[in-house]
Amino acid sequence: MTVGSVYIVDDDDAIRDALSWLFQSRGIVAESFASAEDFLSGWNAQRRGCLVLDIRMGGMTGLELFDRLLELGSRLQVIFLTGHGDVPMAVQALKKGARDFVEKPFNDNDLVDRVIDALSWDAKQRESEAGAASVAAREASLTLRERQVMDLVLAGKLNKVIADDLGITMRTVEVHRAHVFEKMGVRTAVELAQLMSQKRG
Repeated sequence: MTVGSVYIVDDDDAIRDALSWLFQSRGIVAESFASAEDFLSGWNAQRRGCLVLDIRMGGMTGLELFDRLLELGSRLQVIFLTGHGDVPMAVQALKKGARDFVEKPFNDNDLVDRVIDALSWDAKQRESEAGAASVAAREASLTLRERQVMDLVLAGKLNKVIADDLGITMRTVEVHRAHVFEKMGVRTAVELAQLMSQKRG
């Protein structure tokens, strides 16, 4: 499983440098940005991983950047760095979908552990999305009749009942069923049901 990158956005040079070193010492690829504007200037909608974001910065604040990323459909996991007085704001951000917040001064190992958790979760999500996309592509390759047969197989109907429902012969049902299994990459109706439930779940 590929672990993504961590992006650090903080207007304090010393904190950026320290965090970059900290993450890289644990084998995590880190990129740092001196402002929210810098981070947005090179925005890429495909960017995934974890964003470690200071709440209070000159110019655009961390919260404003977070709101902007939500508008852009960002999938980044966001962990806020907060001063004590920023905790209520951080809690509001959590309600909007931020992953976590860490109070300054923070424990280095605790922060890294939270980032690793966020990166692992993101990697699993990407794996799941890739699997769902693969199933959708296979499903799209089915003909209309094959799709009808598949839906009836998933409903637990026997070949004879499917033949009666669709007004076709049992032999034709068997041929369509074999094509469905081949295209979907399964060997049994149970495997087919499991595959489709993963896609929908």
